[in-house]
Amino acid sequence: MSADDRKIAERMLMTELKELDKENWVNVEARDGNLFLWDVALIVLNPTSLYHGAYLKAELKIPKNYPMSPPEFKFLRPLFHPNIYKDGRLCISILHSPGDDEMSGELASERWSAAQRIFTVLISILSLLDDAEVSSAANVDASVMLRKDPENYKRIVKENVEASKRDIPEDFQMPTEIESKPPPKEEIDDDFWCDDHESDWDSNSDGDMEFEDENDESGDE
Repeated sequence: MSADDRKIAERMLMTELKELDKENWVNVEARDGNLFLWDVALIVLNPTSLYHGAYLKAELKIPKNYPMSPPEFKFLRPLFHPNIYKDGRLCISILHSPGDDEMSGELASERWSAAQRIFTVLISILSLLDDAEVSSAANVDASVMLRKDPENYKRIVKENVEASKRDIPEDFQMPTEIESKPPPKEEIDDDFWCDDHESDWDSNSDGDMEFEDENDESGDE
């Protein structure tokens, strides 16, 4: 990857950060000024959502060849949901590398493409919360409970919501309603959620992604 490619990615990410900063359903900032590592909080403002009132902290790791490769997203608190792994990763096709995947049966149109943006990723994740695909579960226990014991499932979700509120910063004013309507999500096929897609997420990472060009930092400045 060339220094020019990285600079293009940085300019795009700076623009996206500024645009997302105008939205009241998300709280996002670059960690320590690093445009390739974001601290994100999704704020659920939909009053009909089981997650209404939640402040869902997450980490977004963005590759330096963005937007050619997808970011990695991980919730930092456990969420009991059929399509969310117990470590906070998501089973969602939009975050899978571009191209058809014969193993999972996913088509290129269902996966990441250079036309996607972080905005669309975050909207898709919000939609995921109340639109679970129980037939292709990342958390089998949650999938079974949602189908067979929905009241108990709702109880656990409410506990997750209350726990998430502990992460609201003291100086942050929680919004009460959506001030701007996000654009409609693209239509997706029934196979949008993957069966069991392994992630390259490094659970031992101290917050920095590993890239093959780690040593070119000084040359890019």
